[in-house]
Amino acid sequence: MAHAATKARYETPARQAAKVEQQSRKIADSAEELTHSSHQIESSADRTTRLAADRTILAAERTYAAWVRTGLFALASGVGARALLTGLLPEWLIRADASMLIAFSVFCFGAAIWRYLNPGPPPPAPGVRQIPRLALVTVNVFLALVSFAALLGIWVT
Repeated sequence: MAHAATKARYETPARQAAKVEQQSRKIADSAEELTHSSHQIESSADRTTRLAADRTILAAERTYAAWVRTGLFALASGVGARALLTGLLPEWLIRADASMLIAFSVFCFGAAIWRYLNPGPPPPAPGVRQIPRLALVTVNVFLALVSFAALLGIWVT
């Protein structure tokens, strides 16, 4: 240790300046590399956030499709119950069963739109386009009207 201090005391000012300059360059290079790395991390985080937003949108559309699929199945089951159970069960029970299934289909069509329009906290800006809300509302209102027509048909015929 004493030897290093003695050696540093005898170095020329030019040599000491060169060492300081070299260390300064290393620090500047390190700072530049750190800046570049932080931009890459930030870019990666932005990409991850955008992909998460895309997954959220696609999950909402899958949920919507599941509600509509369940509603269509309930509608078909209600109409089918009317056709298949005639003669096997009392008429009032057939109508009640078919009515409940068709009413459930109306509920499913309403729940599909409600869940799609109210997904919870807003996600970050996605990279994928959403299905237009007006198109979904129009389709579901039409399906609900078909369900009501089927319900009316079950009770009138």
